Amino acid sequence: MTDGAAAGVDLPRLRELNSLTIVRALRDHPPSTVTELSQRTGLSRPAVDLIAQNLVADGWATVIEAGSSSAVGRPARRYQFRSTAGYVLGVDVGVHKVLALVADLSGEVLHSHRASVAADADPAARLAALDEAIQECLAATKKKPADVWAVTIGVTGPVDSSGRTTLFTPIPGWGQVDLPTHLAGHFSCPIIVENDCKLAALAERWKGAASDASDIIYLLAGMRTGAGLILDGILRRGYGGAAGEIGALKQVRWLAAPGHLQNCPGVPESVSPDDAAAWVFDAARHGDRAAKTAVSRYVKDLAVGAAALILALDPQVVIYGGGFSRSADLVLAPLTTELQRLCLRVPEVRASTLGADSVALGAIRLALNELDDRLFSTTLSSPAAPTVR
Repeated sequence: MTDGAAAGVDLPRLRELNSLTIVRALRDHPPSTVTELSQRTGLSRPAVDLIAQNLVADGWATVIEAGSSSAVGRPARRYQFRSTAGYVLGVDVGVHKVLALVADLSGEVLHSHRASVAADADPAARLAALDEAIQECLAATKKKPADVWAVTIGVTGPVDSSGRTTLFTPIPGWGQVDLPTHLAGHFSCPIIVENDCKLAALAERWKGAASDASDIIYLLAGMRTGAGLILDGILRRGYGGAAGEIGALKQVRWLAAPGHLQNCPGVPESVSPDDAAAWVFDAARHGDRAAKTAVSRYVKDLAVGAAALILALDPQVVIYGGGFSRSADLVLAPLTTELQRLCLRVPEVRASTLGADSVALGAIRLALNELDDRLFSTTLSSPAAPTVR
């Protein structure tokens, strides 16, 4: 230690880095003893013992006392990352709904709230639904805005550096909505706005059908078709946030693809335009000829844009998600067949396993990533000590 000091080592910074090392080791593993942490991090056992005690005092870890044992000697205590040191919010602001989730620092969702919104709702009404969903989540978990360490909002359309969807969005008036400024009146933590397709891709790699892959194309399939891209394990946004928006090119036919379902002959007048696709998928499942033709035409158009992305990126897997993924049993096989006709190499095509929660879950993951970057990479700010009840 004397030699290190003489060489100019910043001892407080070294202790900080060692603390970060222990925090990461605790976050990624079950409760651990000092010996296990020492082996995992390469730090000496005395150093780990001191750091772990300090982390408990600072609110980053808790102690799990060993139960009774027949072994000779005192059982070793175990340390656990205190995932309730802070919380994150993930919100999906869609055309028809607002879904909010609140989670702890381990990503465990503690509460969710979904509010329906009219497709033609103006920005004020949609923002009111957003505020209501967030407040309901906080009230249900008895948390205050100060307890939230990061907020991510998923929106429809490419997101620029200001958090706006100025290039395109199907939500009326939403292009000029400044979400970071709106939420800054409630939260002092980082507020991130991101495209829904990109967040859904993150969620599928985190907890869904692409957890074993690092190169992923996520297809958000619904009345709007979009894509989220993860390459080498990294979410790709592009220079202006518009990566994956290949559907803007009319020649790939994504803009027209859902119309085959919406305009299928035989859809009853009592079925709303928003529910027409579900009716067609169900009718096709039961052998209706017109419905089967509509699904086939939809898949052929979907395949054109998907093939363009596959040829450009050569992913390991393609995830078929979004609202239409509930009918993946009718889509995956013919989509794979079409891709085999169009592509040099066809990746495995899988159905989403997260359904309608994928965007909000991806928002949780991105919020946690933001905390990793801000708190667990360069410095370790002490959270408030836990309240004893």
